[in-house]
Amino acid sequence: MLKANANYLNLPGSYLFSTISKKVAAYKEANPDRTVISLGIGDVTQPLSPAILKALHAAVDEMGARETFRGYAPDLGYGFLRTAIAENDYRARGCDIADDEIFVSDGAKSDSGNIQEIFDEKCVIAVCDPVYPVYVDSNVMAGRTGLYNENAGRFENVIYMPCTAENGFSPSLPDKTPDIIYICSPNNPTGTAMSRKDLQEWVDYANKNHSVIIYDAAYEAYISEEDIPHSIYECEGARTCAIEIHSFSKNAGFTGVRLGYTVIPKELKDADGVALHGLWARRHGTKFNGAPYIQQRAGAAVYTPEGKAEIKALVSYYMENAKVILEALKEAGYTVYGGVNAPYIWLKTPDGVKSWEFFERLLNEAGVVGTPGAGFGPSGEGYFRLTAFGTHENTKEAVERIKKI
Repeated sequence: MLKANANYLNLPGSYLFSTISKKVAAYKEANPDRTVISLGIGDVTQPLSPAILKALHAAVDEMGARETFRGYAPDLGYGFLRTAIAENDYRARGCDIADDEIFVSDGAKSDSGNIQEIFDEKCVIAVCDPVYPVYVDSNVMAGRTGLYNENAGRFENVIYMPCTAENGFSPSLPDKTPDIIYICSPNNPTGTAMSRKDLQEWVDYANKNHSVIIYDAAYEAYISEEDIPHSIYECEGARTCAIEIHSFSKNAGFTGVRLGYTVIPKELKDADGVALHGLWARRHGTKFNGAPYIQQRAGAAVYTPEGKAEIKALVSYYMENAKVILEALKEAGYTVYGGVNAPYIWLKTPDGVKSWEFFERLLNEAGVVGTPGAGFGPSGEGYFRLTAFGTHENTKEAVERIKKI
């Protein structure tokens, strides 16, 4: 008898950003003359930079010539890109990462959702709370989280590590030992980042308890403070306890191009001595035909002198928006966090208003879209996320509208 995967039935409602999209679409239909400004989804708005475009065009031309045409890409990534990543993102920072420990993919979201496949279904996960929904939802699909408690807004078998203003948005070591620990720094959604000292404490904890840290470094390009590590491999001992996931979406504007990578050191093994590097390589080879050559050439252009300068300017553009949002909201009397090492601003909803209520208020009274904190986990209630990925003009207009409500 055919039956659906029951694990999927444990997912509460629809995906967070799908819900927001439906609400915004309904509002626009009912208010066709009202301009809506989105500071909600973390999608970039600036066009691809010249160095990236040049690389894309050149790669397309190559694909149009018999002598240089390429078919399936190597499933783990072309050597030219893996070497560029290893040299610039790791060895230049003193991190011991080899080219063949880098797995190129079609984006960090895919890797975040798929990496859990190489772990036993009985593994216990721990997540920072609030958290990027993909971490939990993908483990729900794998049957690892137990049932959802709607009243508590949490899954029964997930260790939630509260990250709130009271602890500086940095999680404390849990009482119960998890097998898999998800850490995103700089953090989505809070916009805060973990110090080198705090991250080292987590690496030591993971090694001591034979846990694995899945470290999401999607926003490392936005780090501005000295004491914030760009990679977990800057911490001593991380090669034996950490997997790192990277994205080209937010630093280089590849949200519509799709490119990312995951690092799994060869020393990283499970309790029985099985190397996780080999498992991910097997999974990658079986379920993935490799990121397209055209995208990988564009990714390599990010590491050229021209590309680096243009990416730096792009990051600065969005961080100017973050500064505008922070200063305007503080002036309006809001309590705000983030926006210094990340393009996200995490604000406390006024007067104890629930986060979805604040979403509705902002949309209906100001025509501005943000993301309710409750959508990121139980500790997100009472908070609200705004992104700095809009244009300068829309960002300034949005904060002026918010100040008037």
